[in-house]
Amino acid sequence: MLPDGRRVAVKNLETLSHGQKEFLAEIATIGGTSHLNIVNLYGYCLERKHRLLVYEYMENGSLDRWLFCKDEDQFHKLSWETRFKIGLSTARGLAYLHEECPKPILHFDVKPQNILLDENFDAKLADFGLAKLVAKGQSMVNTVVRGTPGYIAPEWVSHSIVSKKCDVYSFGMVLLELVSGRRNAEIELMGSEEYYFPKFAAKKAREGRFSDLIDKRLMKSAAINEQFSLEQVETVIRVALSCIHVEPEMRPSMTVVCGMLEGSIVLPNDVLDFSVYNAPLFEISPSGSIKHHSDLFPTTR
Repeated sequence: MLPDGRRVAVKNLETLSHGQKEFLAEIATIGGTSHLNIVNLYGYCLERKHRLLVYEYMENGSLDRWLFCKDEDQFHKLSWETRFKIGLSTARGLAYLHEECPKPILHFDVKPQNILLDENFDAKLADFGLAKLVAKGQSMVNTVVRGTPGYIAPEWVSHSIVSKKCDVYSFGMVLLELVSGRRNAEIELMGSEEYYFPKFAAKKAREGRFSDLIDKRLMKSAAINEQFSLEQVETVIRVALSCIHVEPEMRPSMTVVCGMLEGSIVLPNDVLDFSVYNAPLFEISPSGSIKHHSDLFPTTR
């Protein structure tokens, strides 16, 4: 806690193998930002072996803690209205990083663990250890693959070429998880058509069966006491699928994503005419270790 009474969260990078690099990346990127949906960096300490970052405290922790929770009492706090608010807030934060900063910032690690929630479940993007500043007018950069399996864009895995559209892809994967309440690749479902959720979602969306994709717990609670717009859920699913198009140039910008979620931009009629990978871009060994695929999987249209 600070002298003025503000509670803070302290991130210690001393023990990380890339600690120094991530420390400098966070200061260089988030240190120059100011947005409602970006976590505030209050200060830092760089002294001898100490590398500490002092952030505002987010009372409800990270999104994954709530989204993938099996506790029914805890789950009920994550209503559809709250999920939609989290998705839109995250989109606005990314749009700010991409379009409104003096130098565009690519986050490179958008996932539920890096979306923090305050006491009102308002969302803020956090963890800029992999973030990269991009010169104005520069559309692509080369960098090694260091993101999180399940959220990394295919072009990064195959060619090490990245752009803002990598963040768009990751955001689309998060949106699908907000709708379904499950991880996009569930080991327990290995062998079933539901194992890789993006492929399953694309199939159901083309069939017009959007309700098959909604978190069953949400549907159960809606039948009891929560009414939500199925039309809005369909919009979110369609936006998510447009974000994970296998071709980067076919994905919308985050500014357009915000407009589509807000309803100020109409989704194109052919938004479901796209290709997605029909398997994850990583494999999990029996020991639980994760390895990225260096080759590209077949796509489904």
